[in-house]
Amino acid sequence: MVDYGLSGRVALITGINNPQGIGAATALAFAREGAKLVLVYKKVDRPFDIDKTDKNGVDRYYAANAGNADYLEERLRETKTEYLILERDISHEDAVKEIYTSAFERFGRVDILVNNAATDDETGCDTIEAVTQNVINDTFAVNVRGSLLMIREFVKHRGDYGRILNVSTDAAQIFAGQITYGASKATMEALTRSIALEVAKYGITVNCIAPGPTQTGWIDEDFEKVVIPLIPMGELIRPQDIAETMLFLASKQARMITGQVIKVSGGKAL
Repeated sequence: MVDYGLSGRVALITGINNPQGIGAATALAFAREGAKLVLVYKKVDRPFDIDKTDKNGVDRYYAANAGNADYLEERLRETKTEYLILERDISHEDAVKEIYTSAFERFGRVDILVNNAATDDETGCDTIEAVTQNVINDTFAVNVRGSLLMIREFVKHRGDYGRILNVSTDAAQIFAGQITYGASKATMEALTRSIALEVAKYGITVNCIAPGPTQTGWIDEDFEKVVIPLIPMGELIRPQDIAETMLFLASKQARMITGQVIKVSGGKAL
């Protein structure tokens, strides 16, 4: 069994309230390795049909993201992990500062940052002909500004160990139909490389994981039939696949890996 050297480390992970999501899977993976957790989420209120939440699809996904972190907290209690859960909006600078203040009051340090929180447009207004100023502003506020503020505070409060992990998407460079979302993720890939060069002198690594189609509750049976043939490995990516990659990049073994964008996509969008 691999010792990632994460026991006692403090990991700050955003976007954790979806029980089937990457954030929750990553939190549980770090808990398994003995890390202490600072977990941040924001409820995203989108309309959904409660009668359709018993199976995968947008209704289940929207319901999950409108909820709190009760499921994850219950799982963490079973593991006896030390954790702190905060409901905050990272697109606001004051909220980001509050997150770090709370983290340091509880644990005295933050060693690992996982920028998983993100938003997109569900109204069909993310094409060049339909995009609106609000869609642009709202998407970049969370996906770029919020993540960037989280990184700034991490570097400002740096200790003797530093790992920053950003989340993109495998289609970031070409994402027709979701141009603002794709552009925001491509921006995070560019920031990953630039910030990696700036903070290398502190011994901090900065990397980006770009998932392919991941079953976080949103892919229904019909869309599965469309997307799986596009994945050379022949199956959907699991949140656990992303989480295991996070563990390695956060580990002592990955100390010389920085400025990289790693696709966990089963070969899709290479």
